Amino acid sequence: MTRRARKIYWTLVERYPDARCELDFENPLQLLVATVMSAQTTDVRVNLVTPAVFARYRTAGDYAGADRTELETMIQSTGFYRAKTDSLIKLGAALVARFGGEVPPRLNDLVTLPGVGRKTANVVLGNAFGVPGITVDTHFGRLARRFAWTQEKDPVKVEHAVGALIPKKDWTMLSHVLIFHGRRTCHSRRPACGACPVASWCPSYGDGETDPVKATQLLKYELTPVQP
Repeated sequence: MTRRARKIYWTLVERYPDARCELDFENPLQLLVATVMSAQTTDVRVNLVTPAVFARYRTAGDYAGADRTELETMIQSTGFYRAKTDSLIKLGAALVARFGGEVPPRLNDLVTLPGVGRKTANVVLGNAFGVPGITVDTHFGRLARRFAWTQEKDPVKVEHAVGALIPKKDWTMLSHVLIFHGRRTCHSRRPACGACPVASWCPSYGDGETDPVKATQLLKYELTPVQP
């Protein structure tokens, strides 16, 4: 299983050389805020909202002292904006009170912050601090089960099971390529099996469209065709 998992990983790295966090940010605070806002919406939607938010709120103290109505209005299009606004104001206050206004580079500290769970913490650690972390979102969990790396559904258990198969130094990039693959090829309802570069190692091959031409039409963006 370990050998197969690593073959899948390296093949996906070759398929998605541009794999990265798709949230726009310039510093750890911006990434933390963007990740909190990304719950139940798309990264594209968040990226439309964050330029104005980041220009208005530059420090943790700015979020702590934010006018609730103003911030709600700015992030309304991301959905669940009242709860997200509450989290961002409390997040800013907690950073100021406990960490001098700085985002801590440690998992145990990050998960104590309002609105921050392991998934968000690992996004920030891996992409803002270079600390390897596995981000188990819906795409990652779905693909881990399709690849038979685990049958667990609890994100923490998935994280630990997959982490045992892939070297720690690769955890952040593993998260990126699986999420890219889930968004672009291995879709939830109709995966493009016939256009998948890891089909020969996938125990779930056949769950989706196997015809190469039809499968290619399901891809979310243009890719170099898979050689037979």
